[in-house]
Amino acid sequence: MSDRVYLTRDGYNRLKDELHELLHVTRAEVLEKIAEARSHGDLSENAEYDAAREQQSQTEARIADLESKLSSATILDPKHIKTDKVYILTSVELLNLDDKKETLEYTLVSSEESDSDLGKISVRSPVGRALIGKAVGDKVTIIVPKGELHYEVKKIFVK
Repeated sequence: MSDRVYLTRDGYNRLKDELHELLHVTRAEVLEKIAEARSHGDLSENAEYDAAREQQSQTEARIADLESKLSSATILDPKHIKTDKVYILTSVELLNLDDKKETLEYTLVSSEESDSDLGKISVRSPVGRALIGKAVGDKVTIIVPKGELHYEVKKIFVK
C-alpha cells in the first residue's frame, strides 16, 4: 500500500497531465524508436535499440510512480488549513536568529510539489521536518549539511 500523498489541486493536475503525456505521447514515441532500432538488424550490438529500451524502462517506471501517487492522493484545500501551527500548505516567515536582519519565507508542500526557486519546500526536507508543528514564537534549530541554522517563527499564514 502506498503512503498518502498530499497535493494541491494544481499539483494533482500537473501530475495528471504528466501521466497523460507519458501514456499517450511519450510511450508511442518510445515504441517507434524501438521498432526503428529493431529494423537495423542485429540487436546484440545495437546501441540505438539499447537506448530506446532504457527510455522505455524509465517511462514505464515514471508511469507506475505517477499512477501510484495519483491513486493515493489527497487533495488539500487551502481554505481548510489551520494557521495555529506549521502544517503542510502553510507559509511561514522566519527570522534568522544569527542575523536579525534576515527573514525568510517558505511554503511547506509535498515533495511532489517542492520548488525551491518558488520558496516551496518539501515537508520531508530538513527544513520542512524541523518546522512542522511549530507555532509563532517558537525557536527552531535546523540541521543542514552546512551546519546549524537558528530561526524564530514570526508568522504562519496560507497564501
